[in-house]
Amino acid sequence: MAEGSPPPAGGGTPPRRRRTLVTVLAAVLLLVVAGVGLVVVRPGPVASWLGGDAEPTVDARAPEVAPVPVLALPAGTAPVPTVEGMRAALDPLVGATALGGRVNVSVTDVVTGQELYGRGPDDGTVPASVTKLVTGVTVLAARGSAYRIGTRAVAGAAPGEVVIVGGGDPTLAIDANGFYPGAARLDLLAEQVKQALGGIPPSKVTVDSTLFPGPVHEPGWDSDIPTGGYGSAITALMTDGARRDPDAGPKGAERYREPDLAAARAFARLLGVPAGTEVERGKAPTGGGEAAPAGTPAPGTELGKVESPPMIRLVDIMITDSDNVVAEALARQVALARDQPASFVGAATAMDQVATELGLPADELALADGSGLSRTNRISPSLLTDLIALAGNGTRPELAGIFGGLPVGGWSGTLDDRFGTDATRAGAGVVRAKTGTLTGVHAIAGLVTTAEGRLLSFAILTDRTPPNTPDATRLALDRIGAALAGCGCR
Repeated sequence: MAEGSPPPAGGGTPPRRRRTLVTVLAAVLLLVVAGVGLVVVRPGPVASWLGGDAEPTVDARAPEVAPVPVLALPAGTAPVPTVEGMRAALDPLVGATALGGRVNVSVTDVVTGQELYGRGPDDGTVPASVTKLVTGVTVLAARGSAYRIGTRAVAGAAPGEVVIVGGGDPTLAIDANGFYPGAARLDLLAEQVKQALGGIPPSKVTVDSTLFPGPVHEPGWDSDIPTGGYGSAITALMTDGARRDPDAGPKGAERYREPDLAAARAFARLLGVPAGTEVERGKAPTGGGEAAPAGTPAPGTELGKVESPPMIRLVDIMITDSDNVVAEALARQVALARDQPASFVGAATAMDQVATELGLPADELALADGSGLSRTNRISPSLLTDLIALAGNGTRPELAGIFGGLPVGGWSGTLDDRFGTDATRAGAGVVRAKTGTLTGVHAIAGLVTTAEGRLLSFAILTDRTPPNTPDATRLALDRIGAALAGCGCR
């Protein structure tokens, strides 16, 4: 990605007194399943083991043995690290050359909310993909864990015209071979439409993607993001996260330049619309207009609807795979829930509003997008550690959905190939965190259990790192996480 100009130095915000967020230790690991009453099904290894797209079948085989937890429950009586002990453990690592000229850190005890280590903890810093933690918490607060995004088809103004109305589901698939397990499907929507139309042959497809007013790219994105496969044009209708090939992989995939038109053309083919019939953008009729001919659905009549997986699973996908397109779609769901335009600006305004409602320090949050691709985003480390503690304290159980998708050091997601060296192995299976990377920007934020069993939240944000040594920078970050995991720090 192209280098951006160096971000302005933080430090304009005076240090504030830390709030106490009393947290039940076990809640962090158990609320995701028990508290919200939903089972989290993750993409990646778990999805492939379970066969995400398979239909339920009766199986007479003996049930599987219950899996061993990836992370052990912390000890409720474990001693709290001391501030002095944390300084002794972390000061030499935070000053590593590979972390660059600005390193802002917050480490907090989850039970008491006490800040155990801080270095510029309240300074706004470029967060990269760590932004997705804010997106996940705010969309779960605004929409709820069970909310599903619908894609509808309605009768158009002319007989046989079908209007497909994008609702903002980025995981929508064309058929059973979609990229996202359990996604809603256009072929099933097409079958509903054909049945609703009876013997009337579909003659034209119009796409209504006006729910997202644009722009389709955020101005703060690096110039290669729209074409490099890590992002796409953000439209209210798309299939497979705008991928041209659903088998292309989670990142770096070629994306459609106009995802809404591409999806609508696929829908037209499924409906059997005559080849060569142009698909156009338009607005769905609202109903109440001129009466339709006998036997023809009135304009605006709903002909079919399919729905995305529940919100908790979409958040899981976004965090595990650091899916930028899903993140931008979910940010727009926050905007819609707070009566804001479903645009970059509207989403940022709504996420700030929800953060304020949750009691988070919104003065330490300045967002331009929901994915973290924008270099104009600013988040403080202490906001992130507060957010993580709030999601686990049991007062808002739906927020615990962010934990199911958090990558585990040396095992899953963006941490699957990290924490494997002698210097970092203490963090393998113990650090659970979201990472973020742009050229010159590296971040990590999440949970870690100390060697004595104390659960900590931590956030490390660096936005002036050497541009040509990303592996060394990631290793330096992992050394900090491993130090937290490997010591009692007393």
